[in-house]
Amino acid sequence: MSDPTIFLPAVAMVALTIAVLFRMFFERRRQVRSEGILMREIASSSQMATRFGDTRAADNYRNLFELPVLFYVALGVAFATSQVSPLVLGLAWGYVAFRILHSYIHCTYNRVKHRFYAFLASNVLLWTLWGVLAVGLLSG
Repeated sequence: MSDPTIFLPAVAMVALTIAVLFRMFFERRRQVRSEGILMREIASSSQMATRFGDTRAADNYRNLFELPVLFYVALGVAFATSQVSPLVLGLAWGYVAFRILHSYIHCTYNRVKHRFYAFLASNVLLWTLWGVLAVGLLSG
């Protein structure tokens, strides 16, 4: 039987996604009210991009449905193949930590250089996690 604690980092990522969703909602609501934006003026993503001055939270929210998909799959693979170990858990939690940092930077001061380093670090951890899982699958 595999260790179900491997899914705790997934719970943390889901919590991060929900937090960014709420930030996006409240930021958009503020902009709609303060700038008198009509709903028909933001019916598509291209219309939203021209009407909303601040898209940081929306951009980050969309980003949380891109590469993290591979993270969620990796956790499922680790569980299904009984590869949950301190190394795998450490890589998973490290990934989550850097994604939280990335989202914080993206949704606040948004300095691209800082955001890039957080993104790069999370990618290195994700690819390392997949490497560990691949080795385990090939040697198992």
